[in-house]
Amino acid sequence: MQRYRHYGASYSPPPRAPAPPVEEVQAKEEEVEVVEEEEEVVEEEEEVVEEEELVYSEEEEPLIEEVQEEESGGIAKQEVGQTVVTETEGKTTQSDSKNGRRSEGGGAGGDAAAGGGEGGAKYSIFTWVVVLALLGVWSSVAVVYFDVVDYDSVLARAKEFRMNFSEVLQGKLMAYDADGDGDFDVEDAKVLLGLKAAQTADLGAPAQKRPGEEPGQEPEPSESERTRPEPAESPTIESTQTLEALTEDPKPVSGSQDVDSEIQAAVPLPPFVEDDFVPDDPGDSNYPHEEASSSIDTTGVLVEEPSSGETGVASDEVLTSSKLTQEAAAEKQAEEKQTEEKQTEEKQAKEKQTEEKQAEEKQTEEKQAEEKQTEEKQAEEKQTEEKQAKEKQTEEKQAKEKQAKEKQTEEKQAKEKQAKEKQTEKAKKKKPKLLNKLDKTIKAEIDAAEKLRKKGKVEDGLQAFETLVQQHPLSPRARYGKAQCEDDLAERLRSNDLLQKAINSYREAAELPEATPDLLRGALKRRAERQQFLGRIRGSLVTLEKLVQIFPEDIGLKNDLGVAHLLLGDNKGAKKVYKEILEVAPGNGFAKVHYGFILKSDNQIAESIPYLKEGLESGEPGTDDGRFYFHLGDALQRVGDNSAYYWYELGHKRGHFASVWQRSLYNVEGLKAEPWWMPKETGYNDLVKMLERNWKTIRDEALAVMDQKTGLFVPEEENLREKGEWGQYTLWQQGRKVGNSCQGAPKTCSLLDRFPEATGCKRGQIKFSVMQPGTHVWPHTGPTNCRLRMHLGLVIPKQGCRIRCTNQTRTWEDGKVLIFDDSFEHEVWQDADSYRLIFIVDVWHPELTQYQRQTLSPI
Repeated sequence: MQRYRHYGASYSPPPRAPAPPVEEVQAKEEEVEVVEEEEEVVEEEEEVVEEEELVYSEEEEPLIEEVQEEESGGIAKQEVGQTVVTETEGKTTQSDSKNGRRSEGGGAGGDAAAGGGEGGAKYSIFTWVVVLALLGVWSSVAVVYFDVVDYDSVLARAKEFRMNFSEVLQGKLMAYDADGDGDFDVEDAKVLLGLKAAQTADLGAPAQKRPGEEPGQEPEPSESERTRPEPAESPTIESTQTLEALTEDPKPVSGSQDVDSEIQAAVPLPPFVEDDFVPDDPGDSNYPHEEASSSIDTTGVLVEEPSSGETGVASDEVLTSSKLTQEAAAEKQAEEKQTEEKQTEEKQAKEKQTEEKQAEEKQTEEKQAEEKQTEEKQAEEKQTEEKQAKEKQTEEKQAKEKQAKEKQTEEKQAKEKQAKEKQTEKAKKKKPKLLNKLDKTIKAEIDAAEKLRKKGKVEDGLQAFETLVQQHPLSPRARYGKAQCEDDLAERLRSNDLLQKAINSYREAAELPEATPDLLRGALKRRAERQQFLGRIRGSLVTLEKLVQIFPEDIGLKNDLGVAHLLLGDNKGAKKVYKEILEVAPGNGFAKVHYGFILKSDNQIAESIPYLKEGLESGEPGTDDGRFYFHLGDALQRVGDNSAYYWYELGHKRGHFASVWQRSLYNVEGLKAEPWWMPKETGYNDLVKMLERNWKTIRDEALAVMDQKTGLFVPEEENLREKGEWGQYTLWQQGRKVGNSCQGAPKTCSLLDRFPEATGCKRGQIKFSVMQPGTHVWPHTGPTNCRLRMHLGLVIPKQGCRIRCTNQTRTWEDGKVLIFDDSFEHEVWQDADSYRLIFIVDVWHPELTQYQRQTLSPI
């Protein structure tokens, strides 16, 4: 059994009673019209404000029930139902379609247009209409009487929506107006069902005559026709054409056929399709899966799309509802497209406005940022200008002060020089009294011997003074002359034995009775100097102490005594001597520079600076020494005073330093001077390669020596550390092995024995150096330019260890050699988390000759 399809849902239809005869149906339809008029009166009383009723824009599609053939081969009954739903003022009235009649063909005859049949229905359509009408009337009365509906709220809702559903629905049903009266009513339904001929004729047929009109007179259009809009193609024409097609060729039908079957025969149903129908607004349809292929033409007849093989109906004769649906869909799509375009335009405009706003804001921010930067730049420039102006003023002030100070110093030095020259002239005028009474008796012989010495005939002069000493053994002047000749001859012959003889002769002359004070002072002072020359520092100190006891008021002798203490390494004794001198003579420049030097050596950095500076500024003899420039600059560096380089520059101008950076004091002139060296430049490639190849062996021995139980690493004692721990284990020093140190590193010493440029360097060292984290070594320079220093990395932390030489900073690497000239200023930082271990190897400067390497004194 085949099924009916309703909005995509199928169900089995109940059995139907036979349809009543046509005459009975027409009589009952008249009664239906009466009932409908009564119902309309009741509905008019129920409506309060008809103009403000709520209208929904949704279009209710007519319900289509497909007509299918029964198994017996007869034509099934056709039922065309249409449900109209109208909501007004908060209430919903549902009425069955006026043409919802069921009928079966029972007779043999019948008009094709009007249709007819025999038999009757058990329950007629009239009964259902009456029941539904009574239910609607009583329901309306109950709603009004019991005040079920809140009309105020309904009116408010109606005002909000501003649409009239009935008008919209009526406008939609205008397509099915067959009699031209401007609305869809029972007469239109009859035409659609084929029970009544359409009043509007075919396009080719003459128009029907109205009562009261003459045959040739043009009928006046009714008011509804005047107000009704004319469609592009009248749907009544299609329905008329369809009915005419039925009346042109009438054929007898069987008793089982009725009017509906004739309509079915004239207008074939569409085939069963699976495509779903998409309503205009999916949100308003209760059946979203209604088939899209089912459509109704303007007469309400279900129309099937002709197949490719069907050519009986021309496309320009019948306008199907599918076309209207497509046009409506196209219109809706156009509207939606316009809406989307409008929304897109609005969105684009909004985005454009946003972008423009953002661009403006960005421009404003950039402008503000630029203004801020400009202001900051101007402020910085202003500050810079002010700072530069202040600095310029400060520099000018300092320059003026410096110039004034230098002028004062020059004037002071000039005055002191003049005073010294006067003293010298006076001394020259006043010759020292060297002759006592005995010496005056042999004055002629003494003068002859002295004349030979001064002419350079030292041997002859020595023989003459020896003869006088033999003849006059108690003559101080004769012994003093002999000592002078021995001294001159020792210097000429570079003989330490002769020099020692001269030292003894000076002592003998000073010990003779009745020696004059001038001869005593001269003999002992010269003896002390020659003792210092031979390295007899302690003997020199004894001689000077005797002199100071004999001449306690002589400041010069006390200064010499202080130097003797310094040479002996007795800083405490020297400090005591110079302190006594400054108490007596606070302006003595020689005492000041030496006292400042002692304070600096005792790590009293800040206290040493004024003594060193004032002593150098005094310009007194003995103050213009490179050591004092060196230590003054070093002290200023340690307190963070950049004026250190002024004194370094001044020391360089005075000839004490090779350059501001290279400040070693024991130098050989003419040697190549650069802070960093490459192995090829040194000529010691073999030594470098050996160190780098065997670095692990050297490292292992160093780690073994570092064992705390051995205690072989000695702390650095040169006062070069600002903070931290720095230990050294020395293998060679001044060209010689240090004790049994090589027993702790035998393999390392064995490797180095083949390189005399390192082991024979008398002005260098070979040692392990370990530096703990947190150590900082002050900027300093080595003592000589005669050596280069190699650093072999053994245990190097990844970060935190670095060395600066002049203005270039480098780092160590495990197994790699760095070479630099330590006579240039260098500085070391150890900021790592673990110790740094390196191997230091000093080598001769490659430009030193073999003779120089052999004759240079050790350092």
